[in-house]
Amino acid sequence: MMAMLPVAFALAWLLARARFPGKLILDTLVHLPLVVPPVVTGWLLLLLFGPQGPIGCWLLDWFGITLLFRWTGAALAAAIMALPLMVRAMRLSIAAIDHRLEQAAQTLGASAVRVFCTISLPLALPGIFAGAMLGFARSIGEFGATITFVSDIPGETRTLPIAIYSALQLPDSDHVVLRLALLSVALSFAALLLSEYLARRAMAAGRSHDL
Repeated sequence: MMAMLPVAFALAWLLARARFPGKLILDTLVHLPLVVPPVVTGWLLLLLFGPQGPIGCWLLDWFGITLLFRWTGAALAAAIMALPLMVRAMRLSIAAIDHRLEQAAQTLGASAVRVFCTISLPLALPGIFAGAMLGFARSIGEFGATITFVSDIPGETRTLPIAIYSALQLPDSDHVVLRLALLSVALSFAALLLSEYLARRAMAAGRSHDL
């Protein structure tokens, strides 16, 4: 999930600040996993990253890396499903940055890199953290894309939702399901609570700058 943060931030910055042909298409593609059935997303990942897929074949031939039936594949599936929520939170935070602060720094001689590092990035941090928490909460509940892409291998690709599903298939496993479900709810609740707190801090900071 941490490896997806720079990608999500770059996409959020691009969608919030840049103007280019095909922006609407890129925006739609980024948010597509929100509306497409997760099984379809997993199938597409299988086509792209499988041993015969264009990306999977390249990774295998050049680096000897395969994501199929590996924990790295499960992490990729969870990250892809979480990406839209991460981008959305970060994009709102970036859009709320007061351009006048950046322009004032530039008129005082600050370079674009310095303006980004000292003004834009710090102001966007609440949105980045909120996006990370939302992505984490979404990845905890990921099931369809993961099981389609990397299957259910105990100790390798078995995630919390898959473990709950597997336990449901066993007799007299109610206590196991209850324990795993409570853990899932607790983690998701904490992540959403922290995300909401950070989002409110970002909104409060934006209002204070307007004043």
